[in-house]
Amino acid sequence: MNVPSVASVARSRFGVLPDGADVERIVLQRTDGLEARIITYGASLQALLVPDVDGRRDDIVLGHDAFEGYLARRQFFGATVGRYANRIAGARFVLDGAKVQLAANNGANALHGGLEGFDRRNWRIVRIDDGDQPAVTLAHTSADREEGYPGALEVEVTWRLTGPMELRLDMAARTDRPTVVNLTNHSFFNLAGARSGRDILDHRLTVAADHFLAIDSGAIPLPQPPSEVAGTPFDFRDGVEIGARIRNDHPQLRVGRGYDHNFCLAPARGEPRFAARLVAPTSGRVLELFTNQPGLQVYSGNFLDGTTAGKGGRLYRQSDAICLEPQAWPDTPNRPDFPTARLTPGEVYRHTTLYRFTHANRGAIETQSAVELPEGAGR
Repeated sequence: MNVPSVASVARSRFGVLPDGADVERIVLQRTDGLEARIITYGASLQALLVPDVDGRRDDIVLGHDAFEGYLARRQFFGATVGRYANRIAGARFVLDGAKVQLAANNGANALHGGLEGFDRRNWRIVRIDDGDQPAVTLAHTSADREEGYPGALEVEVTWRLTGPMELRLDMAARTDRPTVVNLTNHSFFNLAGARSGRDILDHRLTVAADHFLAIDSGAIPLPQPPSEVAGTPFDFRDGVEIGARIRNDHPQLRVGRGYDHNFCLAPARGEPRFAARLVAPTSGRVLELFTNQPGLQVYSGNFLDGTTAGKGGRLYRQSDAICLEPQAWPDTPNRPDFPTARLTPGEVYRHTTLYRFTHANRGAIETQSAVELPEGAGR
């Protein structure tokens, strides 16, 4: 007797670049859970369908229904970001005594890899796995001095459904010269649904971090040690609605126009450790994020200004989604007191993030005063 597979992979053309190259979409699906749609442009998570508490699947990430939207405007929806995610002050740093000048694309600073970062590249499909854990691996070669970064960098990104309700992201990179590497995924999450018409201010967020990095007006970390979250609107250790304190008159909320800060995670020991939990009261969806990265950038969609029409023709506005971006700390190449982002020949950069989904009872969420951390996480 043949037993139907619970998993499948489909591959199709999603769009065409101006040079005539095809942009492909790979759909990883579990009939008993998730469906992830990845496009080769930016190695991006174009859609993620997750069941709600009633079993109804909805797409929970912002983006575009057609490729033209991704090409028209750079907004990092679901993209793989590199060679260095977040900002490097003055678009320069010193490595082994040599000055490195980067492309400045965020005022005087370098942001998310420069003018043409990894999010603007059409990645190669190098492997597709169609077993019970469907997966796709994409690759990109970043040339020596691309956007100013030293060393030729070989990068691979693997998206895999490791269970009915778990999506795993693995990134690896190798270099032929000493360089710096900091990759992340820039998905915008709304657990009520990307087309729900709801914002994320009622989502309850937990972050397993005792400290965060205060920033200046250019979103560069201030020249000081990490700040304690205790007693500030940045204390998410016990689970707080995102909207509860986002409009508090706190200098760091003013300078960031909301949350756009790196939270300092406890050192990873072996497997990815718990970093954050996001709970939506309307859908009952719960996202738990585990990673081996030292930081988590929390961005509350502050610069979504209603000028971009996304999925279903919906105009994206401030706080329509939240980004939870595991990564190295910003400006690390200029901060020897921060965890290093250096990569040398013979070493392998490895980044793993797990997105694990569960459900919560709606009534329990609405009356809940705190969200407990998993054992061993946080304080």
